[in-house]
Amino acid sequence: MLAGDVMTQGVISVAPDASVMQAGALMLKHQISGLPVVDPSGILLGIISEGDFLRRAELGTRRRRVRWLEFLIGPGRLASEYVHACGRKVTEIMTPNPYTVSEATPLTELVQLMERHRVKRVPVVCGRRLVGIVSRADLLRALARLAPAAETVATNDAEIRERVMAELRKRSWAPLDLINVIVRDRTVDLQGTITDDSARQATVVAAENVPGVRAVQDHLVWVEPLSGMTVLPQDASAASVNAS
Repeated sequence: MLAGDVMTQGVISVAPDASVMQAGALMLKHQISGLPVVDPSGILLGIISEGDFLRRAELGTRRRRVRWLEFLIGPGRLASEYVHACGRKVTEIMTPNPYTVSEATPLTELVQLMERHRVKRVPVVCGRRLVGIVSRADLLRALARLAPAAETVATNDAEIRERVMAELRKRSWAPLDLINVIVRDRTVDLQGTITDDSARQATVVAAENVPGVRAVQDHLVWVEPLSGMTVLPQDASAASVNAS
């Protein structure tokens, strides 16, 4: 999928000369946590988000430091913080030149950008003109749309087992030589030994994700390689997970 497939069009934006209070009211009205800042021709100039309202003079939350620390920080940064805390116009507190993508950017690249730079929304541009925006909510909506297009449900125990094994073969963490997968009446029973307890939940999830699985029973025993300590499932009688 591409950014253009999931982006929100007709983006609510704000002008650079709008007041900070107007931007805040607009965000509250539309229940959004960020606004692109665009000029009259639609060129993206920056972005303003909830984080820009945290350190405001009106709230009494401006950063206050002792004199010696201010000396170390330097006047340039102190002046910038003053503008951000006391600026009245959007252009004075916005983040300029935000990270952007095009409509043809793959979702994998877009998500990597969001994770790497810790941003919650990415404007979509054509040249420099704003054409949409992708937020975390847009990714959630895309996931919800894909839900009905599920895989074909496995019709018998043998097919379920083969699908579980096929999924595990793809994963480097799966200890295939140490575990056994038994399926009876669409219930997957995981037996055997694991050498890393994090593989327990991952193996259960792999089984749960096979369409047609009714429940998953965890009988995996964790043996710590260095000490030889043995850890049974939390419920030694078997942890049963409803997969429906």
